[in-house]
Amino acid sequence: MQKNNRLQAEKVTVHIVNWLKDYATNAKVNGFVVGISGGVDSAVTSTLCAATGFPTLCVEMPIHQAPSQISRGREHIEQLKKKYPNVESVESNLTSVFEMFKSVVPTSDDEKKLHLSLANTRARLRMTTLYYHAGINGSLVAGTGNKVEDFGVGFYTKYGDGGVDLSPIADLMKSEVYQLAEYMGVPQSILVAAPTDGLFGDDRSDEDQLGASYDELEWAMTAVEEGKDISDFSGRKAEVFSIYKRLNYVNQHKMIPIPICEIPKHLK
Repeated sequence: MQKNNRLQAEKVTVHIVNWLKDYATNAKVNGFVVGISGGVDSAVTSTLCAATGFPTLCVEMPIHQAPSQISRGREHIEQLKKKYPNVESVESNLTSVFEMFKSVVPTSDDEKKLHLSLANTRARLRMTTLYYHAGINGSLVAGTGNKVEDFGVGFYTKYGDGGVDLSPIADLMKSEVYQLAEYMGVPQSILVAAPTDGLFGDDRSDEDQLGASYDELEWAMTAVEEGKDISDFSGRKAEVFSIYKRLNYVNQHKMIPIPICEIPKHLK
């Protein structure tokens, strides 16, 4: 499946940085807060925020995190601090908070639902933590979701990593995020690591969860936008197209506005 065309990385970087500057200035805030995961999306987002010159706080929020994810995140933060004097970092270790949460809620015999609920709980604890840091610093929470995650397959937690103030890279495909990362000098350890949300406490990748790679899902998203149907494809392409359509359908609740029950005027 074909790769996306090369991005005009320098011009796109300047565009996003100026957009962030304008937004922060108009909102009269002090800067940005970004959660650092050790992945490419948070690395690119934090670098873009840092490049604005506004104070940028990088927040590590481990919850039983794999050492490799922690080390990649710290490598990126240290590199960012050396380049941008406006960057600071803090670690809020949420492992004990997560364990306390588990001790006060009921468990479930449905292992699949239990594990997914706990994974989403990790993301929501992190969102709460980011907003705490944003609140005490008068800053905005910058989201790290990309286009295929946010508007294609809905691969994020509602009110978790989906709970943000603004989304700098949400109009970029994953492959385009990688192109920006290469341009901005994101550490090689992050560029070569398999994408993972790190929410299950094991080594499963995003592809393991989704059933398709980001390149494949980008292809499917483009095919849908072009009005293609599953009957236009066979083999692996038909399989990927079906995966994309299914995920896009079941996750619509994340992508559309919250439904409001409108009361007829004659009942008021």
